[in-house]
Amino acid sequence: IDYTGTEPSSPCNKCLNVSWDSTPPCTCTINFTLEHSFESNVFMYYGLSNFYQNHRRYVKSRDDSQLNGDNSSLLNPSKECEPYRTNEDKPIAPCGAIANSMFNDTLKLYRIDNDTRTPITLIKKGIAWWTDKNVKFRNPTGDGNNLTALFQGTTKPVNWPKPVYMLDSEPDNNGFINEDFIVWMRTAALPTFRKLYRLIERKNNLQPTLQAGQYSLDITYNYPVHSFDGRKRMILSTISWMGGKNPFLGIAYITVGSICFFLGVVLLIIHHKYGNRNTSADIPN
Repeated sequence: IDYTGTEPSSPCNKCLNVSWDSTPPCTCTINFTLEHSFESNVFMYYGLSNFYQNHRRYVKSRDDSQLNGDNSSLLNPSKECEPYRTNEDKPIAPCGAIANSMFNDTLKLYRIDNDTRTPITLIKKGIAWWTDKNVKFRNPTGDGNNLTALFQGTTKPVNWPKPVYMLDSEPDNNGFINEDFIVWMRTAALPTFRKLYRLIERKNNLQPTLQAGQYSLDITYNYPVHSFDGRKRMILSTISWMGGKNPFLGIAYITVGSICFFLGVVLLIIHHKYGNRNTSADIPN
């Protein structure tokens, strides 16, 4: 479901020129139909296009020691984070361009049945890699578990509406170990990508996770993409024993394999036509 809003008829067109600090935030709703039921667990992704997370300076613009909870790096971030290292003479936590550009749209899904909207339960935990959640990203350490005190002396990234210790109300999903933040910090290799946003778990084996029918997507539109001709979309997907549906690798393998086969045939023809057919071991005069 593309909700960028570039088309004048789109419900999100009114939010097209939103800024990072727009108050109140712009909201829009898109209705859509599921033609087929989703039987197993459903994965909700957000997708971005024309967003180059693979830019060299962008990829380097982070401080892994700070993200791992090192107290000295918290107050003295790496120079790789420039120009998002400090703000108003205070160190930024988390520093760097990757964190500063974190995706912050809010998506809510509803099923429509006889003009009644029923919210779909979206699970926000379990979306990040286990190694990231438990090894690479750690909150600062100190007396007590009060994140406000632990992050004292730092300031929020420039584009964030609130500091890192207010990303979630649950202590095990707040600060540097917030899973939405962790997912965003794993940069994508291509300019068109998707990142896991929420999980929809199957409740029982008698009914599908998402039945075919009418649905609506409520969007709190905070993330500006129009300035760089980007696009935003929401993706619903299931997985099989082979993983999620992503045709990129299959297309890439077929393309590269076809090129190799074609070159192999061409080189074989050249070898047979122009190759040295003299099999004699004698050295000619």
